[in-house]
Amino acid sequence: MFKLREIQKQKQSKPAPNAGSNTNTRLHRDLKSLELPPTTQLHIVRGTDDSIPLLQLAVKPDEGYYKGGNFTFELLFNEQYPMEPPKVKCLNRIYHPNIDTDGRVCLNILRQDWTPALDLQSVIIGLLFLFLEISGVDPLNKQAAETFNRNRQNFAHAVRQSMGGNTIDNIHYDKVTNF
Repeated sequence: MFKLREIQKQKQSKPAPNAGSNTNTRLHRDLKSLELPPTTQLHIVRGTDDSIPLLQLAVKPDEGYYKGGNFTFELLFNEQYPMEPPKVKCLNRIYHPNIDTDGRVCLNILRQDWTPALDLQSVIIGLLFLFLEISGVDPLNKQAAETFNRNRQNFAHAVRQSMGGNTIDNIHYDKVTNF
């Protein structure tokens, strides 16, 4: 198994003659087969012809604690994709147990559960899922997780306040709503 991974990594590091890199080929295939949920929009900042493709994903949850918010994520793909997951960062400072105030995202498929069988569609669904199924286990934002685990009403209030661009626990959050 490990030898197969090493061979795949070596293959990915060598571009095929007269073709783009495997990363670009795989990402291009992912983009062609992509079926975006209606609450998301994808923008190509740097395309698959570039050495390091960069995408931006807008997520607009239509239910749950984050309903009405507009959140933007940056997805950066390196030459090791799909052997390694893209680097994902939330560009908005939001009050969320699984997203810290620097935008780092805690999502298992972006870390220990990543496999080359996963694709861009899986990443997008995973990010959308962060807003629908909040987890207070293994958090990046410990204060948000503590509030979520202790009192859901207080958590809902803190989320609404933060989405309006207010300060919670001496941290100023970005306004991500139109109301």
